[in-house]
Formats: sequence, structure tokens, C-alpha cells
Amino acid sequence: MQAAQEQAPSPASASASASASPPPRAHHSQSLAALFSANLRQDRLALTGVVLLTFFLVVGIFAESLAPHGPRERHYDDAGRIRRLEPPSLAHPFGTTDVGRDIFSQVILGTRTALIVGFLAALLVTLVGAVVGIVAGYYGGWPDAVLMRIVDFFYAIPFIPFAIVLAAILQPSIWNIILAVSLLTWRTVARIVRSQVLSIAQRPYIKAARVAGAGHTRIMTRYILPNVLPLVLLEMAFMVNWAIMAEASIAFLGFGDPRLTSWGQILHLNFVSGYWRIAWWWTVPPGLAIILLLLSIFFVARALEAVVDPRLRNR
Repeated sequence: MQAAQEQAPSPASASASASASPPPRAHHSQSLAALFSANLRQDRLALTGVVLLTFFLVVGIFAESLAPHGPRERHYDDAGRIRRLEPPSLAHPFGTTDVGRDIFSQVILGTRTALIVGFLAALLVTLVGAVVGIVAGYYGGWPDAVLMRIVDFFYAIPFIPFAIVLAAILQPSIWNIILAVSLLTWRTVARIVRSQVLSIAQRPYIKAARVAGAGHTRIMTRYILPNVLPLVLLEMAFMVNWAIMAEASIAFLGFGDPRLTSWGQILHLNFVSGYWRIAWWWTVPPGLAIILLLLSIFFVARALEAVVDPRLRNR
């Protein structure tokens, strides 16, 4: 008993070690920002991704001002005939559809839909996944076992059939797509964050904070969260990509929000009309927009990945 008491640290020394061991939040965030900026200067693809992503953000924010026409507005020539399937021209840079609608305006307005779904769904996914992962990794034991079994249950649900059933029950809507993405994809973030927290929870300054009397909430928010934040941000970048692809896939299948213009909806109408073989200008712009947006986010995520993994900084 006496030997055990001699080995146990005093509350004062434990408090000092707990406050000295983890880096301050301000310094930690500044160092991460400096590393990310350095990666952008060294990685041209990451810098290209930032430029492309900034371009899409500007287009999405000012979509209604940049779009020259309404998404469902029909256009007629001087003789009063509908401009059906016209190739790209000065009046219509991306051509027209089979009912004379301007594809250029539709692609611009679809940018906002893609960004809304991507960022809102990714924010909800990372928030839920990070909370579940931190709680499961920190407490361990039966809370960890219960939460991981719930994660396994959601892994067994296929996304596309689930999204179709949800759209059939709740009616097609952009919010239902965000809900479907959020309900199913937090599982990956939870597992990744949990594996990191399992290691962090065993570090000396976490044990010192417990001995000093710090509460569980304080330890998780002050000492664990700053250490997993770079990983959470990286997963959020990947989740944005996944959510954008999910929205485009659901809209392409015809279960997207009929009130909003999206890139997947443009491709769906093209294939349903049967003119996708001849009207290449109806397929290429929305398809290229999806590819460029996903690539831009992926390139930015590469720079974030180098911040998370020190082994990649000198690659």
C-alpha cells in the first residue's frame, strides 16, 4: 500500500504535467495552418485543387446572378421554333436540350446543389462520426462494444437501395438525400476516429489529467479533440466528395429533388430522352463539372493528408 502511494503522482504534479504536455490550442491550430500552407506551396496539384474549389464556390454562391437564363426557360429562334438540340454557340455556350433549355444555365445552377449537399452532409457525417468515435475510444468497455455494433449494423445497409426507399417514403428532396448520406456514412468516420482515440487515451498526459480530477467531457474536448481534429478534417474532405457523388447518382437514377437543378438530374434527362448518343454537349458539361469538383476536393485533401501523417510531408 505504501509503495503504491509513493508511485502515485500528487495532484499538483499531475495537474502540471496535464497542462504542460498537450500543446496549446492556438499554437496547435497555427502549426496545422502553417503545414497546410507549406504543402500547398510544394504540391502544385493541391494548389490547383484550391483554385478549382474556389472557382466552384464562387459559381455556387453567385449562381443565380451568373446564370443568364432560368433552368426551365425555353428558347425560340427568329421563326418561333424551339431551339432543339442546338450545339454550343455564343448565345448558348453549352448548347440546348431537346426542349430548348439552356444547358449552360443549368450547369451553373447545379453547382449550388452539389455544394449544398456535399458540405452539409459531410458536416453532419463528421460531427456524428467524430462524437461516436471519441466516446467509444475514450470509454472503451461496454460503451465501445455497443457503439461499434451499431456501426456494424449500419455497414450492412446498402446506400442506393436505402436512398431509393427513403425517397419513396418521404418524397424526393435534397434534404432526404442529405439525411440518407448522414445516416449511413458516419460509420466510417466513427471507426477511423475511434482507432486514433484508442491510442491517444493511453498517453501519459491523459492519465495525468484523470488523476488531477479533470472530468471526462473536459478531457475529450480539451485534450483528445485537438489531436484528432486534423484527421476529422481530412475525413470531412473525403465525405464531401462521397456526398456529391451520392447526390449525382441518386439524381441520375431519377430520385433527386425535382424542384432543384443538379448535375445528376441533367444527365438523367439526357439519358431518358435518348439523345445522349448524338447530343454530346448535353453530357460533357455536367459530367466534366462533377469530375473537376471531385478532383479539386481530392487534391486539397492530399495536402490535408500530409498534415495528418508526418511521413508524407517529405515524400
